[in-house]
Amino acid sequence: MESLFIPTLIVALAEIGDKTQLLALLLAARFRRPWPIIWGILVATLANHFAAGAIGNWVAGLLSAATLSWILAGSFVAVALWSLIPDKLDDDESSRLKRYGPFLTTLIAFFIAEMGDKTQVATVMLAAQYPHFLLVVIGTTLGMLIANVPVVLAGNFAADRLPLTLIRRVAACAFLALALYAGYQALKLSAAL
Repeated sequence: MESLFIPTLIVALAEIGDKTQLLALLLAARFRRPWPIIWGILVATLANHFAAGAIGNWVAGLLSAATLSWILAGSFVAVALWSLIPDKLDDDESSRLKRYGPFLTTLIAFFIAEMGDKTQVATVMLAAQYPHFLLVVIGTTLGMLIANVPVVLAGNFAADRLPLTLIRRVAACAFLALALYAGYQALKLSAAL
């Protein structure tokens, strides 16, 4: 269950204030139809995180456990630092897609916005770290939904009142904790060799 719960928590925290959350807010304000937007987020995230998780799972099979742990530790530190930087949404990114309706617009915009995003990178790393690939994908997708569905449903009200700086710091601390754990595992595995 660790393969499900930790990715859910990590991605939910990392997603708050992220560009895809800003995109969810923008789409909710433009379309005023929450359910097609929520379904678009779900489908786009599953597709994107399944691909990211598959890459992480594949990489984990190529490297020794010690090497993978060192790479994960460094990657988690990098994502922790990245989490502290506020995202900005390119307004033009979603305005071009509006003509396709709320579901298809959300599906396309979210899939594209997630490419190379910190939550996608986190999914790669988490899938490399945890043995249950599908649980990691489900967990990261749940994390995205936990962070984005309330924004879609509440619109501007929720986003304006969230302490984004504090949330980014908590997410960074969570990634640092994962980095410390991966570093500890790397030291333990290196000492065993």
